[in-house]
Amino acid sequence: MNIIKIPDSSEVNRAVNDNEPLLMLISFDGKTAIVSQIDEAVEHHILLEKAGFDSRDIDKYFRIVLNNEGADWTFICPPDYKGIEDKQRRISAFYKDGFSVISSALSEFGFMVGINIPKRYHRHFDYMMEE
Repeated sequence: MNIIKIPDSSEVNRAVNDNEPLLMLISFDGKTAIVSQIDEAVEHHILLEKAGFDSRDIDKYFRIVLNNEGADWTFICPPDYKGIEDKQRRISAFYKDGFSVISSALSEFGFMVGINIPKRYHRHFDYMMEE
């Protein structure tokens, strides 16, 4: 996995050591992760742009807010995820893929923490559970 640290490795490593909150983007294929201290990037689409990518491609990444206590997953399933038309199956695939890819990326980054889906993002998750 290619881990891109914004603005640089020393600043991200300092933030990790100080347990500052981090923003992390992980490509759906698990090949690229982009990470920054939250005050540096502010929002995930800004982080994507600071890393030199098109901010409009935000729906190609799992979005995480992270510290040593846990990883909060911004659970927003894109309507075109993997070309799956059925909403329940699409959200289910997003959920399964996300936990696998995110866990792997967090481990590679040196974080063995739980993955949480905050209540404010439960809309898609709840839909999957109701069907």
